[in-house]
Amino acid sequence: MSRLSSLLSLALLAATAFAHAAEPAKVRLWPEGAPGAKGQEDKDQPFVYVWPAAKEKANGAAFVVCPGGGYGGLAADHEGKQVAKWFNGIGVSAFVLHYRLGSQGYHYPTQLMDVQRAIRHVRANAKEYGIDPNRIGIIGFSAGGHLSSMAATLFDEKPEGMTNDAVDQVSARPDVAAPTYAVISMIDDFAHSGSRKNLLGPNNTDEMARKVSTNLQVTPKTPATFLFQTDEDTVVPAENAVSFYLACRKNGVPAELHSYRPGPHGVGLFLGDPVLGTWSGHLRDWLRNQGFLSPKPKAAVSGKLKVNGTPVSWGSIVFTSDDPSAPVACARVMHGNFKLDEKTGPVVGKVKLRVSYSAADVAGLNTPDGTAATHEQKPGSGDWVLEIQPGDNKLELNVER
Repeated sequence: MSRLSSLLSLALLAATAFAHAAEPAKVRLWPEGAPGAKGQEDKDQPFVYVWPAAKEKANGAAFVVCPGGGYGGLAADHEGKQVAKWFNGIGVSAFVLHYRLGSQGYHYPTQLMDVQRAIRHVRANAKEYGIDPNRIGIIGFSAGGHLSSMAATLFDEKPEGMTNDAVDQVSARPDVAAPTYAVISMIDDFAHSGSRKNLLGPNNTDEMARKVSTNLQVTPKTPATFLFQTDEDTVVPAENAVSFYLACRKNGVPAELHSYRPGPHGVGLFLGDPVLGTWSGHLRDWLRNQGFLSPKPKAAVSGKLKVNGTPVSWGSIVFTSDDPSAPVACARVMHGNFKLDEKTGPVVGKVKLRVSYSAADVAGLNTPDGTAATHEQKPGSGDWVLEIQPGDNKLELNVER
């Protein structure tokens, strides 16, 4: 059996045998041995745990997950397994990467080689895994966040010693990236010295540290990026996330930054916390509106919104598809007028409307916050549903109170 056939057979076995299993498949990224490996143990042979989304939920998207640990260990539960299960919950297949560590004698560029190989493995075997090769994201936490940011900025790098088989011929560029309370700079006073030491090892020079400071490596080719951070993090301060965000802005890369005030370093999803636990919901919404979860065609809309025949002074119109993975569009209404172009408009097909407007637009209407909202065109009419057509949709909308 050829090397390529062996790789594809292993991926197919993992994808089929574990598609509905409770525990993930474990797949080595180089079945015949990783380049530069010092042995055959797991610490020497990088692998992924494959967590396929359930068939009834799967939307064809996938994420490679990089747990943190300062390049000296792996927080593989709350920054790996738990994250994979969360992704499965929104229909996304997950591949938790166990990359080689500085504490085991492996240093840059080995880690870059491992994360590139993980992305390439998923993309090369997309058909077998039942995913879209153009919807593969990367997320990482702490030092794993640094690794994910290297994947998002250094995907064209060809580390010395890498193999050159069929898997290595596909792109290592992720389609979206989510560095999470990530180590970013290795040279500034807010850098995480332990991660720098473990990553670079004997090559721990300022020149090498600058090369792996990923805020300096952002280009217009860097994928759309989502960042989560806490202001109270003293281990990996918020300047890391902010510097990457600003680099994205400078290079025209779509980016979204959420910096929460409370919370120590290394919180993971923290789903039990009423404040920090909301960050993953923002990630889900961002992925949805990027078209990553369900890439549906959109259309332009424009027109007027009235309440009881009078133009709404200010408000909004939300267009929501029955597909929970599809993008949601929201048009701002001013003096009765609204407009969205094809890039920001609703998806084509049936959508539900929810409109909001000033309570002052309806005589005698008082509400606690001065606004009113409805999903009905008139009382008792049920959900307000429209059929959005391709192209430009001219709409005349009237709410009856």
